[in-house]
Amino acid sequence: MLILRSLAFNVAFYGNLIVQMIVWTPVFFLLPRRKAWFVPKVWAASSLWLHRVLAGTRAEITGLENLPDGPCIIAPKHQSFWDTIAFLPSIPDALYILKRELMWIPFFGWYVAKMRMIPIDRGSRSKALKKAVRIGRELMKENRQLIIYPEGTRRSPGAEPAYKYGIVELYAQLGVPVVPVAHVAGLYWPRRKFLRYPGTIRARFLPLIEAGLPRDEFQRRLISETEAACDALLLEAASAPNPPPLPETAKRRLAELGATADLSGISVR
Repeated sequence: MLILRSLAFNVAFYGNLIVQMIVWTPVFFLLPRRKAWFVPKVWAASSLWLHRVLAGTRAEITGLENLPDGPCIIAPKHQSFWDTIAFLPSIPDALYILKRELMWIPFFGWYVAKMRMIPIDRGSRSKALKKAVRIGRELMKENRQLIIYPEGTRRSPGAEPAYKYGIVELYAQLGVPVVPVAHVAGLYWPRRKFLRYPGTIRARFLPLIEAGLPRDEFQRRLISETEAACDALLLEAASAPNPPPLPETAKRRLAELGATADLSGISVR
């Protein structure tokens, strides 16, 4: 049953992407940029609906009241493709930093160009960071919310933190608050895997970190607050009545937190 439901979701997910991109293209490109946002938001919301109906995986996102009215940086954990789409319906005017190669993909690249994102060459980190600061500063004058994954690439739930310095520099240069986002979506929509596990993915927008802190203090707070919230969500997911399979990284982290796993769930020593 798990294989069949995962297969059904994957087929429907990519079919939904293709169909909506074709159907909405004339409308999308005729509308002003801000009004055109409803198209990718409808796609993201419908993808989450398919995830719930076909794979049996619900999404519960809390803490949205922590988003400020003006520009900010949103810093989610990056574990899964889920966290690239799940927050989109809740963010007023998202601004992504992405690989410039994505701009070359037919239809997708055209959509990205329309929404005015920040394409960078990841082969030159110093130039990429300078470009992100320069373009980000200009676009955030429009009260946009810059989304950056502090660890760069997807990491398994419970893995040791590997935060890059780029977000520290963006925080210092752009002078806006940062809203960390904690979740353990990789338990349910694992990276580089076909299976989609049922359950409830819980994500939390944490209290914002105010602008203007020294770099080292900001970095310390970002890591400690995000990881503490992720630990709590990991314990919660592992102690659910029917928890998803735990990768080795999650098992090791649970052991470090003083939890023991068995077939009946999790207990804390």
